[in-house]
Amino acid sequence: MQETTVSGWFDSHCHIQDQYLPEGADAVAALVEAHESGVGGVVCVGTDAASSAGAIALAGRSPSEPGAAGGCRVWATVGLHPHQAVEGVAPLAELLEGAAAELPGAVVAVGECGLDYHYDHSPRDAQLRAFREQVRLAKQHGLALVVHTREAWDDTFDLLESEGPPERLVMHCFTGGPEEARRCLQIGAYLSFSGIVTFRNAEDVREAALACPAERLLVETDAPFLAPVPHRGKPNRPAWVRLVGESLAALRGSPPEELAASSRAAAMRVFAIG
Repeated sequence: MQETTVSGWFDSHCHIQDQYLPEGADAVAALVEAHESGVGGVVCVGTDAASSAGAIALAGRSPSEPGAAGGCRVWATVGLHPHQAVEGVAPLAELLEGAAAELPGAVVAVGECGLDYHYDHSPRDAQLRAFREQVRLAKQHGLALVVHTREAWDDTFDLLESEGPPERLVMHCFTGGPEEARRCLQIGAYLSFSGIVTFRNAEDVREAALACPAERLLVETDAPFLAPVPHRGKPNRPAWVRLVGESLAALRGSPPEELAASSRAAAMRVFAIG
Protein backbone atom coordinates (compact mmCIF):
# COMPACT_ATOMS: atom_id res chain seq x y z
CA MET A 1 0.00 0.00 0.00
CA GLN A 2 1.26 3.51 -0.80
CA GLU A 3 1.52 6.41 1.62
CA THR A 4 -1.74 6.81 3.49
CA THR A 5 -3.80 9.98 3.30
CA VAL A 6 -7.43 9.75 4.33
CA SER A 7 -9.94 12.54 4.88
CA GLY A 8 -13.66 12.71 5.57
CA TRP A 9 -15.68 9.84 7.00
CA PHE A 10 -14.23 6.36 7.51
CA ASP A 11 -16.46 3.29 7.18
CA SER A 12 -14.84 0.86 9.58
CA HIS A 13 -16.87 -2.16 8.45
CA CYS A 14 -18.57 -2.96 5.16
CA HIS A 15 -18.97 -5.83 2.70
CA ILE A 16 -18.60 -4.73 -0.93
CA GLN A 17 -17.35 -8.01 -2.38
CA ASP A 18 -19.27 -9.32 -5.38
CA GLN A 19 -21.22 -11.91 -3.39
CA TYR A 20 -22.67 -9.20 -1.14
CA LEU A 21 -23.63 -6.62 -3.76
CA PRO A 22 -27.12 -6.31 -5.22
CA GLU A 23 -27.49 -7.60 -8.76
CA GLY A 24 -26.00 -5.17 -11.26
CA ALA A 25 -23.93 -3.30 -8.65
CA ASP A 26 -20.15 -3.29 -8.43
CA ALA A 27 -17.55 -2.31 -5.88
CA VAL A 28 -15.98 0.45 -7.97
CA ALA A 29 -19.31 2.25 -8.28
CA ALA A 30 -19.90 1.88 -4.54
CA LEU A 31 -16.48 3.35 -3.77
CA VAL A 32 -16.90 6.24 -6.20
CA GLU A 33 -20.28 7.05 -4.67
CA ALA A 34 -18.75 6.86 -1.19
CA HIS A 35 -15.95 9.24 -2.18
CA GLU A 36 -18.45 11.69 -3.64
CA SER A 37 -20.34 11.54 -0.33
CA GLY A 38 -17.25 12.48 1.66
CA VAL A 39 -15.96 9.02 2.61
CA GLY A 40 -12.21 8.70 2.48
CA GLY A 41 -11.63 5.11 3.56
CA VAL A 42 -13.36 1.80 4.17
CA VAL A 43 -12.48 -1.55 5.67
CA CYS A 44 -13.90 -4.37 3.54
CA VAL A 45 -14.58 -7.29 5.85
CA GLY A 46 -14.23 -10.99 5.12
CA THR A 47 -16.67 -13.55 6.50
CA ASP A 48 -15.21 -16.74 4.96
CA ALA A 49 -12.28 -17.70 2.74
CA ALA A 50 -13.91 -16.54 -0.52
CA SER A 51 -15.10 -13.16 0.76
CA SER A 52 -11.77 -12.60 2.52
CA ALA A 53 -9.94 -13.20 -0.76
CA GLY A 54 -12.34 -10.76 -2.41
CA ALA A 55 -11.63 -8.14 0.23
CA ILE A 56 -7.89 -8.53 -0.30
CA ALA A 57 -8.33 -8.13 -4.06
CA LEU A 58 -10.19 -4.85 -3.52
CA ALA A 59 -7.56 -3.61 -1.09
CA GLY A 60 -4.85 -4.46 -3.62
CA ARG A 61 -6.28 -2.21 -6.33
CA SER A 62 -3.88 0.32 -7.81
CA PRO A 63 -4.30 3.75 -6.22
CA SER A 64 -4.70 5.21 -9.71
CA GLU A 65 -7.81 3.16 -10.45
CA PRO A 66 -11.25 4.75 -10.04
CA GLY A 67 -12.66 4.13 -6.62
CA ALA A 68 -9.30 3.26 -5.10
CA ALA A 69 -6.93 5.67 -3.35
CA GLY A 70 -7.74 8.44 -5.81
CA GLY A 71 -11.20 8.32 -4.31
CA CYS A 72 -11.88 5.99 -1.41
CA ARG A 73 -9.10 3.93 0.12
CA VAL A 74 -9.79 0.25 0.85
CA TRP A 75 -8.31 -2.07 3.45
CA ALA A 76 -9.24 -5.69 4.06
CA THR A 77 -9.88 -8.15 6.83
CA VAL A 78 -9.63 -11.93 6.76
CA GLY A 79 -12.20 -13.72 8.85
CA LEU A 80 -14.69 -16.51 9.41
CA HIS A 81 -18.13 -15.40 10.61
CA PRO A 82 -19.75 -17.53 13.33
CA HIS A 83 -22.46 -18.50 10.83
CA GLN A 84 -19.73 -20.24 8.77
CA ALA A 85 -17.70 -21.53 11.73
CA VAL A 86 -18.05 -25.17 10.65
CA GLU A 87 -15.91 -24.38 7.57
CA GLY A 88 -12.82 -24.08 9.75
CA VAL A 89 -10.13 -21.45 10.07
CA ALA A 90 -7.28 -23.16 8.18
CA PRO A 91 -7.80 -21.31 4.84
CA LEU A 92 -7.56 -17.97 6.63
CA ALA A 93 -4.01 -18.65 7.76
CA GLU A 94 -2.98 -19.24 4.14
CA LEU A 95 -4.65 -16.01 3.01
CA LEU A 96 -2.90 -14.05 5.75
CA GLU A 97 0.51 -15.44 4.82
CA GLY A 98 -0.03 -14.69 1.13
CA ALA A 99 -1.29 -11.16 1.70
CA ALA A 100 1.56 -10.35 4.07
CA ALA A 101 4.06 -11.32 1.37
CA GLU A 102 2.32 -9.85 -1.69
CA LEU A 103 0.33 -6.88 -0.32
CA PRO A 104 1.89 -5.69 2.93
CA GLY A 105 -0.46 -3.37 4.78
CA ALA A 106 -3.56 -4.40 2.85
CA VAL A 107 -4.94 -6.68 5.57
CA VAL A 108 -5.53 -4.81 8.81
CA ALA A 109 -7.54 -7.27 10.92
CA VAL A 110 -8.73 -10.79 11.53
CA GLY A 111 -12.51 -11.13 11.55
CA GLU A 112 -15.29 -10.68 11.61
CA CYS A 113 -15.41 -13.54 14.02
CA GLY A 114 -17.17 -14.32 17.25
CA LEU A 115 -20.42 -15.81 18.47
CA ASP A 116 -23.99 -15.61 17.21
CA TYR A 117 -26.48 -17.39 19.45
CA HIS A 118 -29.47 -15.72 17.82
CA TYR A 119 -29.34 -17.85 14.67
CA ASP A 120 -26.95 -20.67 15.67
CA HIS A 121 -26.23 -21.42 12.00
CA SER A 122 -23.12 -23.25 13.24
CA PRO A 123 -23.08 -25.34 16.43
CA ARG A 124 -21.88 -23.38 19.43
CA ASP A 125 -18.85 -25.56 20.00
CA ALA A 126 -17.74 -24.86 16.41
CA GLN A 127 -18.34 -21.15 16.92
CA LEU A 128 -16.25 -21.11 20.08
CA ARG A 129 -13.44 -23.05 18.42
CA ALA A 130 -13.32 -20.79 15.35
CA PHE A 131 -13.46 -17.67 17.52
CA ARG A 132 -10.63 -18.88 19.74
CA GLU A 133 -8.45 -19.77 16.74
CA GLN A 134 -9.01 -16.35 15.18
CA VAL A 135 -8.07 -14.58 18.42
CA ARG A 136 -4.81 -16.49 18.22
CA LEU A 137 -4.33 -15.65 14.52
CA ALA A 138 -4.76 -11.94 15.21
CA LYS A 139 -2.16 -12.06 17.95
CA GLN A 140 0.20 -14.16 15.85
CA HIS A 141 0.09 -11.68 12.96
CA GLY A 142 -0.06 -8.52 15.05
CA LEU A 143 -3.45 -7.56 13.61
CA ALA A 144 -6.61 -6.09 15.06
CA LEU A 145 -9.49 -8.43 15.86
CA VAL A 146 -13.03 -7.61 14.66
CA VAL A 147 -15.66 -9.26 16.85
CA HIS A 148 -19.28 -10.07 16.07
CA THR A 149 -21.36 -10.96 19.12
CA ARG A 150 -25.12 -11.47 19.24
CA GLU A 151 -26.94 -12.74 22.30
CA ALA A 152 -23.60 -14.15 23.49
CA TRP A 153 -22.01 -11.44 25.60
CA ASP A 154 -20.96 -13.59 28.55
CA ASP A 155 -19.32 -16.27 26.42
CA THR A 156 -17.64 -13.57 24.32
CA PHE A 157 -16.10 -11.92 27.37
CA ASP A 158 -15.17 -15.28 28.89
CA LEU A 159 -13.32 -16.40 25.77
CA LEU A 160 -11.50 -13.09 25.35
CA GLU A 161 -10.50 -13.19 29.01
CA SER A 162 -9.26 -16.77 28.80
CA GLU A 163 -7.23 -16.12 25.64
CA GLY A 164 -6.20 -12.58 26.50
CA PRO A 165 -7.62 -10.02 24.05
CA PRO A 166 -5.39 -8.73 21.26
CA GLU A 167 -3.95 -5.27 21.82
CA ARG A 168 -6.31 -3.87 19.15
CA LEU A 169 -9.90 -5.01 19.40
CA VAL A 170 -13.09 -3.84 17.66
CA MET A 171 -16.60 -4.71 18.78
CA HIS A 172 -18.33 -4.45 15.41
CA CYS A 173 -21.94 -3.28 15.04
CA PHE A 174 -22.21 -2.70 18.77
CA THR A 175 -25.67 -3.72 19.96
CA GLY A 176 -25.23 -3.74 23.72
CA GLY A 177 -26.15 -1.16 26.30
CA PRO A 178 -24.06 0.93 28.71
CA GLU A 179 -23.05 -2.08 30.85
CA GLU A 180 -21.75 -4.06 27.84
CA ALA A 181 -20.01 -0.92 26.63
CA ARG A 182 -18.30 -0.54 30.00
CA ARG A 183 -17.07 -4.14 29.91
CA CYS A 184 -15.79 -3.75 26.36
CA LEU A 185 -13.96 -0.52 27.14
CA GLN A 186 -12.47 -2.14 30.24
CA ILE A 187 -10.66 -4.72 28.08
CA GLY A 188 -9.42 -2.05 25.68
CA ALA A 189 -11.97 -2.51 22.89
CA TYR A 190 -13.15 0.10 20.41
CA LEU A 191 -16.91 0.28 19.83
CA SER A 192 -18.15 0.49 16.23
CA PHE A 193 -21.66 1.88 15.76
CA SER A 194 -23.85 1.15 12.74
CA GLY A 195 -27.16 2.38 11.36
CA ILE A 196 -28.84 0.73 14.35
CA VAL A 197 -28.24 3.98 16.27
CA THR A 198 -30.83 5.62 13.99
CA PHE A 199 -33.51 2.99 14.74
CA ARG A 200 -36.36 4.07 16.99
CA ASN A 201 -36.10 1.08 19.36
CA ALA A 202 -32.32 1.28 19.91
CA GLU A 203 -32.22 3.43 23.03
CA ASP A 204 -29.73 1.13 24.80
CA VAL A 205 -27.32 1.42 21.87
CA ARG A 206 -27.63 5.21 21.87
CA GLU A 207 -26.90 5.27 25.61
CA ALA A 208 -23.78 3.19 24.96
CA ALA A 209 -22.73 5.59 22.20
CA LEU A 210 -23.07 8.50 24.63
CA ALA A 211 -20.88 6.66 27.14
CA CYS A 212 -18.13 5.81 24.64
CA PRO A 213 -15.06 8.07 24.65
CA ALA A 214 -14.48 9.74 21.27
CA GLU A 215 -11.06 8.12 20.94
CA ARG A 216 -12.67 4.65 21.07
CA LEU A 217 -15.70 5.31 18.86
CA LEU A 218 -15.88 4.05 15.27
CA VAL A 219 -18.58 4.50 12.63
CA GLU A 220 -19.62 1.77 10.19
CA THR A 221 -22.33 0.81 7.73
CA ASP A 222 -22.07 -3.00 7.74
CA ALA A 223 -23.22 -2.58 4.12
CA PRO A 224 -25.25 -4.09 2.55
CA PHE A 225 -26.99 -4.62 5.91
CA LEU A 226 -28.59 -2.26 8.44
CA ALA A 227 -29.19 0.79 6.28
CA PRO A 228 -29.76 3.85 8.47
CA VAL A 229 -32.94 5.87 8.60
CA PRO A 230 -34.28 7.20 6.20
CA HIS A 231 -33.07 4.30 4.02
CA ARG A 232 -33.94 1.48 6.40
CA GLY A 233 -34.91 -1.67 4.51
CA LYS A 234 -32.81 -0.86 1.44
CA PRO A 235 -29.41 -2.41 0.64
CA ASN A 236 -26.91 -0.36 2.61
CA ARG A 237 -23.86 1.28 1.03
CA PRO A 238 -20.64 2.87 2.33
CA ALA A 239 -21.82 6.29 1.14
CA TRP A 240 -24.38 6.25 3.94
CA VAL A 241 -21.80 6.05 6.72
CA ARG A 242 -22.13 9.84 6.82
CA LEU A 243 -25.76 9.45 7.95
CA VAL A 244 -24.70 7.18 10.80
CA GLY A 245 -21.97 9.60 11.80
CA GLU A 246 -24.22 12.63 11.65
CA SER A 247 -26.78 10.87 13.83
CA LEU A 248 -24.08 10.05 16.38
CA ALA A 249 -22.80 13.63 16.29
CA ALA A 250 -26.28 15.02 16.96
CA LEU A 251 -26.74 12.53 19.82
CA ARG A 252 -23.42 13.51 21.39
CA GLY A 253 -23.86 17.24 20.77
CA SER A 254 -20.73 17.60 18.63
CA PRO A 255 -20.25 19.01 15.13
CA PRO A 256 -20.32 16.30 12.43
CA GLU A 257 -16.88 17.29 11.15
CA GLU A 258 -15.48 16.80 14.65
CA LEU A 259 -16.92 13.31 14.95
CA ALA A 260 -15.77 12.48 11.41
CA ALA A 261 -12.22 13.44 12.37
CA SER A 262 -12.20 11.64 15.73
CA SER A 263 -13.79 8.43 14.41
CA ARG A 264 -11.46 8.41 11.39
CA ALA A 265 -8.44 8.82 13.68
CA ALA A 266 -9.74 6.04 15.93
CA ALA A 267 -10.20 3.70 12.95
CA MET A 268 -6.72 4.42 11.64
CA ARG A 269 -5.29 3.84 15.10
CA VAL A 270 -7.04 0.56 15.86
CA PHE A 271 -6.30 -0.82 12.39
CA ALA A 272 -2.71 0.53 12.49
CA ILE A 273 -3.16 2.38 9.19
CA GLY A 274 -0.44 4.82 8.29
